[in-house]
Amino acid sequence: MKKIFLSALLIAITTLSLNAQQRKVQLAILFDTSNSMDGLIDQAKSRIWSIVNEVSTLTHNGQTPTIEIAIYQYGNDGLEMSQNYIQQVVDLTSDLDVISQRLFALRTNGGSEFCGAVIGKSLSQLNWSNSPLDLKMIYIAGNESFAQGPISYKKECKKAAAKGAFINTIFCGNYQEGVKLFWEDGATCSGGDYFNIDSDRKIVQIDTPYDKKMMLYNDSLNGTYYGYGRTGMMKKEMQSAQDGNALSKSMSVAVERTAVKSKNKVYNNASWDLIDASDKDDFKISELKEEELPEEFKGKSDAEKKVLIEQKKVERQIYQKKIAELAKKRQQFIDGEKKKMEGRDDVDDFGTSVNESIETRAKKIGFKKGE
Repeated sequence: MKKIFLSALLIAITTLSLNAQQRKVQLAILFDTSNSMDGLIDQAKSRIWSIVNEVSTLTHNGQTPTIEIAIYQYGNDGLEMSQNYIQQVVDLTSDLDVISQRLFALRTNGGSEFCGAVIGKSLSQLNWSNSPLDLKMIYIAGNESFAQGPISYKKECKKAAAKGAFINTIFCGNYQEGVKLFWEDGATCSGGDYFNIDSDRKIVQIDTPYDKKMMLYNDSLNGTYYGYGRTGMMKKEMQSAQDGNALSKSMSVAVERTAVKSKNKVYNNASWDLIDASDKDDFKISELKEEELPEEFKGKSDAEKKVLIEQKKVERQIYQKKIAELAKKRQQFIDGEKKKMEGRDDVDDFGTSVNESIETRAKKIGFKKGE
């Protein structure tokens, strides 16, 4: 009886410990970058910030999860044949600017698309969570037979299931053709979802009365970032460059990115920004050398530096709050416009497919959807 009691107590303590931890949402996105996939990559560039915004609305026991995204490309003749034409573009990371940079750098080229092989690479190379309460999703998109290549997708499905990861397939073409080419089976064998999209269809972007003001606040928000250390200046320039990449797709995409930047728990740059870094327990500005500081902080005493950090922190919070308030009104406007479009011949695109499956799977393991 004593052993049974201790065993039950241990299980209860373990469960409480798991529930208290901050949860993770891990997404591995596997892109076919062969010649015919320009439309797919274009959709992904237009939807990446929508996907991040969707994930950032999830909570577990009131906490926003850590978001980690990895990108692979496959089916590109420019990649190594010995690696089955597969490349890890970016490892699982929470650095959203890096994800954007690498995504916008993708280029298509003819090649052989080996779905089983790229799924296998993502399963073996990435540091997947061991917790059953974390959401682990693999998205693979393409338009050739899912069964191609030297590695069986069925074998990799079993590995994914053992890790608690769902393989979600997105076939770029007719639904039934995707079924015939095993894309549906590639999803259901791991309990994931199968979608089909028209990858050449242009994303419908809805302009709102709030967009221009949000972009003005974004410029002000950027002014509160202060790069430090060896990479600080480079990373701040990257931030601006990714704003530009988003705007190159549309105002709507740029505003989606701005909405993400208003969420400090999601868009956090403690590795290079003094303001975010100051929230870390182990960060001491007194330990930074003069040459590692941004110009505004040079020649100041430690006390003066701390005062300036607090001033900029308050300033950032003001802009983030203003953006968040406008983002809420913007979404309400978009929801209203979408209702007017109901009944039209709407087709899933890359972003809507990913968002739909994330929300469904997240609810099943205890996540809740907030604002």
